Amino acid sequence: MKISAVEPFQVRWGEPGKQGARSAFVRIETDDGLVGLGEASPMEGGLASLVIIAKHMAPVLAGKDPFDHAVLLDTLFHKLIKLGPEGAVTGALAALDIALWDLKGKRLGLPVHKLLGGAWRTQLACYASIGGNAWRSVDEVLRVVERRVAKEKPAAVKIRWDGDRTKVDVDIKGDIAKARAVRKLLGDDFVIGFDANNGYSVGGAMRVGRALEDLGYTWFEEPVQHYHIASMGEVAQRLDITVSAGEQTYTLQGLKDLINAGVRMVQPDIVKMGGITGMMQCAALAHAHGVEFVPHQTQPSIGHLANLHLLSTVMHLAKPVELADNWERAGAIFVNPSEPKDGIFTVPTSPGLGMDFDAAEMERRKIPLAI
Repeated sequence: MKISAVEPFQVRWGEPGKQGARSAFVRIETDDGLVGLGEASPMEGGLASLVIIAKHMAPVLAGKDPFDHAVLLDTLFHKLIKLGPEGAVTGALAALDIALWDLKGKRLGLPVHKLLGGAWRTQLACYASIGGNAWRSVDEVLRVVERRVAKEKPAAVKIRWDGDRTKVDVDIKGDIAKARAVRKLLGDDFVIGFDANNGYSVGGAMRVGRALEDLGYTWFEEPVQHYHIASMGEVAQRLDITVSAGEQTYTLQGLKDLINAGVRMVQPDIVKMGGITGMMQCAALAHAHGVEFVPHQTQPSIGHLANLHLLSTVMHLAKPVELADNWERAGAIFVNPSEPKDGIFTVPTSPGLGMDFDAAEMERRKIPLAI
């Protein structure tokens, strides 16, 4: 079995002629007709990663044995290391890695979690990750939280801010008021996280963090800019609430730096951090340092399924699986890949990632690269 084609492309979730979200996919085909699908981070449509795949990675993979997976991807990583290693290069490798695992599972007739050593659990609870709250009033925040909880029946809720990243400490008093209102709505025993999306200075983060502790919040995500690792660590060490970070970290070494700084809950993302292989390394690193491993995951199709397989194999799984906004958009192509049933995801058992999708509809929504 040899790789015969590598095709990176975007998928448009909105209708033709309308601006909408786009995902960044890659299709790897072999000479015996098998196909694996992967996904890169969709930031700015994922175009940077897709172009890197098309121009610099696909030619290297042509004719290679997909079971030489680790050698191939490590070769590409070091071949292109001066383009990164953070960001688009690592996102491109994540897409290829996921596609190769999907391909190998299909070739062997096994689900990916079996190839990774087996699942500790085949059902995983979800948490509702609810964004856009920087722009909402208190009443608007409560309405959207109430709607998501009623629809998805999550085991926990995370309220996200998604504010203007060029500003810090914009409305600390208002942020605390929203956090207080959500606690009152959901009750004292409900598990709640607060994602600041890098919105505070160290002083602002301390003030909000103390309020979250008083309100019984479970974790405080990315309180300061992600590139200020020492500041993130300072906040983590000075607060009692668990401080989490890592969704914008692309290498194992970067994740190690966060842990060494004092972060005790790490949240790398499978479509950024080297795919399934990279996340297995992250899980081992977190286990070795005794920190919580709670991946960030906002993509409702391929990335979601890859994340389920990976998390099913993690022995000490500390938190539910993220279910972000607008997961319904993938229903145009995939057969409810991100829809929880009574708050629970079931890990697929069919070969590879276990994707079930409408190939004709994917083709209709495909946007080929213009390079």
